[in-house]
Amino acid sequence: MLDPFLLAAFAAVIFLVYHLLNRKYQFFAERGIPYVKPTLLLGNGASVLLKKEDLLQNIQRTYDTFPNAKIMGIFDFVKPIMMIRDPDAIKQIGVKDFDHFVDHTPLFTPADCEDVGTNSLFGNSLFALRGQKWRDMRATLSPAFTGSKMRHMFELVLDCARSTAEYFREEAKSGRTTEYEMKNVFSRFSTDVIGSVAFGIKVDSLREQDNDFFVKGKAMLNFQNLKSLLKVIMLRSAPGLMNRLNVDITSPQMNAYFKDMIMDNMKQREINGIVRNDMINILMQVQKGALLHQKDEQDTKDAGFATVEESSVGKALHNRVWSENELVAQCFLFFLAGFDTVSTCLTFVSYELLANPDVQQKLFEEIMAVEASLDGKPLSYEVLQKMQYLDQIISETLRLWPPAPFVDRYCVKDYLFDDGQGTRVPIEKGQIVWFPITALHHDAKYFPEPNRFDPERFSEQNRPKINPGAYLPFGVGPRNCIGSRFALMEVKAIVYHLVKNFTLERSGKSRVPLKLEKSYIAMIVEGGMWLEFRPRA
Repeated sequence: MLDPFLLAAFAAVIFLVYHLLNRKYQFFAERGIPYVKPTLLLGNGASVLLKKEDLLQNIQRTYDTFPNAKIMGIFDFVKPIMMIRDPDAIKQIGVKDFDHFVDHTPLFTPADCEDVGTNSLFGNSLFALRGQKWRDMRATLSPAFTGSKMRHMFELVLDCARSTAEYFREEAKSGRTTEYEMKNVFSRFSTDVIGSVAFGIKVDSLREQDNDFFVKGKAMLNFQNLKSLLKVIMLRSAPGLMNRLNVDITSPQMNAYFKDMIMDNMKQREINGIVRNDMINILMQVQKGALLHQKDEQDTKDAGFATVEESSVGKALHNRVWSENELVAQCFLFFLAGFDTVSTCLTFVSYELLANPDVQQKLFEEIMAVEASLDGKPLSYEVLQKMQYLDQIISETLRLWPPAPFVDRYCVKDYLFDDGQGTRVPIEKGQIVWFPITALHHDAKYFPEPNRFDPERFSEQNRPKINPGAYLPFGVGPRNCIGSRFALMEVKAIVYHLVKNFTLERSGKSRVPLKLEKSYIAMIVEGGMWLEFRPRA
């Protein structure tokens, strides 16, 4: 028989925990901010965690709860999050008053630790850096992602795109199946691009399915196994302790593998005087203090409508000297973004071309017109960027399926949001705010018939109708995606060569319309995104 005293003590503890949690969930009610009632412990993500809806559905349903609110409240488990659902408010917080919201939410590092030292690869990546160190790194890397640098890197990307298309032609010619799962295909293509552009090595992940670079990279980004999940939980719940123990999100062995590859490559180039237009060369320029913005270069949307422009932060001068690990960390981020974000975007581009054959045919006609104008000459960066309909397709895909469904900002000093129209909301230091990108992109107020794929939204005639504050595929403000030009170049190059050589057709495994897995951390197509490549005559 259980001791009545122990039962009473246990009940008291349960009551106390419930009371404390309930107190936390009063955060927005006490401030007069409309909020969606959370599920105990699980917050407003409970429906995704319990596999009742996917992440995009969850964000959209939450956003739609208070259609007239500029700021509303949600809970990430028990942590209060302010969702900014008005484009002008997002611009005010993300651009005009950026100095109050410089950082991303500290994920795997202590909130009060601006500089985690030089050991952690993730902690020193541009995404995770905070404060002045982030400003200096942004300014250091910004000249590497201008239009002129993209022109220099274009041939490397184009080689990967041509090789990928040729592989599928070889497979079809040999009589093998031409049915493929496109997330896998594009993850391999993206790996080849990253290997060539960021690590200076030749990788062929379609012909050599189990090559070391692809296998190790995939393992590094696999957070689904129990060991990795436990590490993530510990890094999020006790970042201070894990930082003191030098525990990183990736293993020491993986860190050493990628770091040694880069440093050995840099050493060989230095010894042999090798120059190649890639990230390794850029890191070598950074070490010598030779990577600077060109004075006469204009920051324009030369890579397409979705391109984001650099702010004054990225053009500032500084005298910080970077360690080897801090520089290598930027290649790690390049791998992370390329492997997942670009491959996700391409997966949905291929789906929309499959689901909309009229759009695919119109794109093919544009490609054929370009081929005729080239008259046998190779495709150039400038010609690719002038392809209006291709850019419309990519822009519309990024609207319907933004690879980052929301972005966050972390308040670094107390702030009063005041829109001048009666909405005044104090935002305290340490408060997290979210910009619900996918919900804005699916709001009929900004995009009529938002669930319909319509590249004509982004035609020259219709572009002026788009509210730029409601279209944020690469984020907003000084902390937007530094690699938007590169990502768009990579996406367009492979789409060009695939549609030039094949029709994308439904196979036995194709699902139209598609469904997303009910995943809390990624946009994954349920059952995979399958299609068949039919070689053109």
